Amino acid sequence: MNPALQKTIAFILLILAGYLLQKKISGKQDLKGVKVLILSVVLPATIFVALLKIKITASMLLLPVLALLLNAALYFAAKALLPKMGYEKDSAQWRTMAMLLPSLAPGLSCMPFVLEYLGEEALAMSALADVGNKVFVLIILYLIAMNWYYRTRATPAEEGPGRGKKLKDLGGSLLREPVNLVIVTAILMLSFGLDIGALPAFLADTTIRLAGLMTPVVLLFIGMAVRFERKQMTMIVRVLALRSGLAFLLSGLFLLVVPAMAPAAALLAVAFPQSAVSFWPFAHMSAVELQVKEGEASVFDTDLALNVLACSLPFATVVMLTVLSLGSTFADPLVCLGTGGLFLVAPLVYAVRKRGVRAAAKRKNWGVGEYASSGR
Repeated sequence: MNPALQKTIAFILLILAGYLLQKKISGKQDLKGVKVLILSVVLPATIFVALLKIKITASMLLLPVLALLLNAALYFAAKALLPKMGYEKDSAQWRTMAMLLPSLAPGLSCMPFVLEYLGEEALAMSALADVGNKVFVLIILYLIAMNWYYRTRATPAEEGPGRGKKLKDLGGSLLREPVNLVIVTAILMLSFGLDIGALPAFLADTTIRLAGLMTPVVLLFIGMAVRFERKQMTMIVRVLALRSGLAFLLSGLFLLVVPAMAPAAALLAVAFPQSAVSFWPFAHMSAVELQVKEGEASVFDTDLALNVLACSLPFATVVMLTVLSLGSTFADPLVCLGTGGLFLVAPLVYAVRKRGVRAAAKRKNWGVGEYASSGR
């Protein structure tokens, strides 16, 4: 059997095992504990080991900038296309989706698979790219959320000091986040010529053992976190397909512009944008909704946001496994562009049908008005 296929089947079995463990989970706090373990201990250890085993070049420091450009491209595309997907512009649902779709959560949905299929160098590259993504989801999306809040109901001067304090707190959390701390530490060590061998044996061994937990723990978590909500499912999956299709098109265009890439780097350029949506936009939306007074219209739809988060992780997992298990197939820009086109078929068909229904309704209303005006 193909080694990549064997690995994929093993991953699916681990996800299935996590799904079967759902009956043992008493509440969201259990899941939150596993998530904290992954993001605060296992993932930082894995990234730390990966960074200390590779040679970081100046070109790799462009990765955060590229990730920020990816976030920005998805944000402006989402704002323009969401009205065609049934989300009325400037509605709470439109603002919710516009916040979620450009955000990425590679720690849970991309990095474990990148490590297993592409190796530690690709993992280190994805960790550096995630720094740019973190700036976008933590700071830029917060500013966008607060701007929408002030535009809809408050004066710009209102809550000004509170907004500044929140921004300061977000900047502090960005610096204190374990993943970012280990990236900075690893880069400083490498700049002085130190690698994993420079660490005391007991510390290096402990870190390597923690890093070994990465893939099984994350896959079990994905299985435990999967929730299939029927409400709004069709609409959400359609929008996730739109997001995935746009990401494939952007990856294909990038591979055309930068053709001389190693296969692992090319696959990373395809896989990273397919990460699930991040939890941070939901946190910003929840903070904004706390300021909405009783009787006022909501700025965001947090229930919709939760359903998108629930659907996004399994959706991204399926796409990620498909891309990486097929080897270098997706390193071809034409394959990426073609796949992006396929993902966009359902959203485009929906948009065309929706436009046709609106046109028919408009013609019908026009006919009724003309009949009435004729006095018949």
